[in-house]
Amino acid sequence: MMGIMHRILVVDDDPHIRDVLCFALEKAGMAADWAGNGVDALDMATRTPPSLVVLDVGMPEMDGLEVCRRLRRTSDVPILFLSARDEEIDRVLGLEMGGDDYVTKPFSPRELVARVNVILRRARGPAAPPQEDAPPLERGALVLDSAGHRATVGGRELGLTAREFMMVKTLAARPAVVFSRNQLMDAAYPDNIHVSDRTIDSHVRNIRAKFQAAGCEDAVETVHGVGFRLGACTVGVQP
Repeated sequence: MMGIMHRILVVDDDPHIRDVLCFALEKAGMAADWAGNGVDALDMATRTPPSLVVLDVGMPEMDGLEVCRRLRRTSDVPILFLSARDEEIDRVLGLEMGGDDYVTKPFSPRELVARVNVILRRARGPAAPPQEDAPPLERGALVLDSAGHRATVGGRELGLTAREFMMVKTLAARPAVVFSRNQLMDAAYPDNIHVSDRTIDSHVRNIRAKFQAAGCEDAVETVHGVGFRLGACTVGVQP
């Protein structure tokens, strides 16, 4: 029985690179879609969520880092960055913002396909046990429904990604405990993907922003030099 075919979204403003990548990916048994700019990429990723995005950093108008930033608001889709520059700042920025790997141009299509396969294997990870009977977890105005994978605060949907949900659930399960970045990393990346401390900080910033948008200013507390713990999760009076 054949497995599900992976669909890869290739985003690059260079048509030659798009053609080479799509050909190599399809030859490796994957389906390949492409977008020539960041706006089209975001639209396509929303309409037909891909298994992975190959994303060029140096596109005009909206660069790959901005595309990644916007994708990460709602999606944990794996991202492999492409760049014409082998500069440390590009690598650091891309991976801190939620990228999974980084390849510089010129590159070997065979190597890139191999890296795509590695990321896809990691992204599958171990299957989570069913939690149909687990009651919702309530902390202040926060309600976490693991069975439905929904998080609300004051009745408002937070729209957490899968990794954000796991981090919030870890904090909420033991609200008095201060969790280190490594512990939150283990919760968000159970498939043993190595990410930097700054990647965890980026997730925490996104989580706080989503709580704040729902009227909750005290969702996650920082304990300097130690880590993070769940806040009171109160919702202010809306005007």
